Amino acid sequence: MNPSQKFLSRLGLKDHENIEEKINKPAETDNPRRSFLKKSALGGIALGSSVMLSPYEELIAQSTQKVRRYSSPSDLKITDMRYCVTTVLGRTAIIRIDTNQGIYGLGEVRDGADPRYALMLKSRILGQNPCNVEMLFKSLKQFGGQARQAGGVCAVEMALWDICGKAYNVPAWQLLGGRYRDTIRIYADTPESADLEQFKERVKFRTVDQGYTWLKMDVSIGVLRNIPGTMVNSKFWGSSLAQWSGDYMSYANAKHPFTGIQPTEKGLEILAKRVADVRAVIGDEIPLSTDHYGHFDLNNMIRLGRSLEKYRLAWVEDMVPWQYTQQHKTITDALETPTLTGEDIYLLENFKPLIDSHAVDIIHPDLASSGGLLETKRIGDYAEEKGIAMAMHQAGTPVSFMANVHCAAATQNFLALEHHSVDLPWWEGLVKTTDGRKLINKGFAPVPLSAPGLGIELNEEELKKHLHATDKSYFAPTTEWDEKRSHDRTWS
Repeated sequence: MNPSQKFLSRLGLKDHENIEEKINKPAETDNPRRSFLKKSALGGIALGSSVMLSPYEELIAQSTQKVRRYSSPSDLKITDMRYCVTTVLGRTAIIRIDTNQGIYGLGEVRDGADPRYALMLKSRILGQNPCNVEMLFKSLKQFGGQARQAGGVCAVEMALWDICGKAYNVPAWQLLGGRYRDTIRIYADTPESADLEQFKERVKFRTVDQGYTWLKMDVSIGVLRNIPGTMVNSKFWGSSLAQWSGDYMSYANAKHPFTGIQPTEKGLEILAKRVADVRAVIGDEIPLSTDHYGHFDLNNMIRLGRSLEKYRLAWVEDMVPWQYTQQHKTITDALETPTLTGEDIYLLENFKPLIDSHAVDIIHPDLASSGGLLETKRIGDYAEEKGIAMAMHQAGTPVSFMANVHCAAATQNFLALEHHSVDLPWWEGLVKTTDGRKLINKGFAPVPLSAPGLGIELNEEELKKHLHATDKSYFAPTTEWDEKRSHDRTWS
């Protein structure tokens, strides 16, 4: 027996090829051998070191060189939170949560929301172990509200899963219970053009060249505003019928039952023709969803929905505000086309009335508003039990996009994920994948099969080109948010 064989024999090992197995399964060794192997693996036998000269020690070193050493998860502590604001979708903030072991996590405050929604949470998580994701989420969720008011809580939750995955060297989907799929189907907006031939070319580019297999289009009364005889009571609200801008008493802030606007038969015909033209170009095989109809009541929404039924839409989206559960159910019962809502709903508890009453056929959470990865999976799982499918709304940077990819991979009743920046040439370049995969490949997002956490890191050079004009800071110190100045318990 040669020296190396004698050494391996004392360790209870037959040959060098089963050393790694013993290191990975220390419980199968006795105490002395477990201690040696543990110290060798965690301490990191120095390859090529002048201290390690004997043949059998070099053999051990070669056998352990691929053992990965990432962190000691139980000793992780949050040390900082910083941010930058990008121009994606007008204004979208990315946060970074740092730890005492050099591991950091990325999250995103939903498009159009203030990064201060996240920064106010910093003092409440400093010093905490980021791997206690659910516990931290339960302590923070009281500070979130509906729609973009949830942006801070969701951003932190995303970043915590990113850290946790890196600490344990597994993808985020693995921490959610495993994956159902290796690729995530994406749906994209239909391209715009008044010229039919140009529109056909753009659709061909979207479906053939870019590879998208699911499209969505707007069917808005906004296109009727300059056409006489198409609407009742629209002039009272002004000529723009702007959906997002205006004071508290403007059309933009008037909920659907309170405007008194009605499309006429002529108006409905024009909107239906708009859908017919798109369907004629894309064919029957590609699912086509619709959105952004305008602010008018459920009776007229039913009229519109019925005028579009022959085009076999994948869904009609947000026909009335999500809070009106009974109105959604009335519309759903009246139409054969699937109905959908949910992009502004925060937490499972607020999805439950819609799901329990089957008020919609499909739920549509935005992970940057619904509560983050785990809460959104819980929402999907609850809907699945009731026979309701889940599509996912997403209109942000690649950070929230990847958070959605992991959640979609882990949720069985998932249909498709929205991508709102298909035609933004620099969007994908804001990040680099840590395993070399493409972020998007022919209309599908490959799921990271081995990359830990979210599976991305920031491309700082590109990101700095797209900082918002009102805030050019780039992950600058945020010490003014370090001090906690309130007692947060919500009960006595």
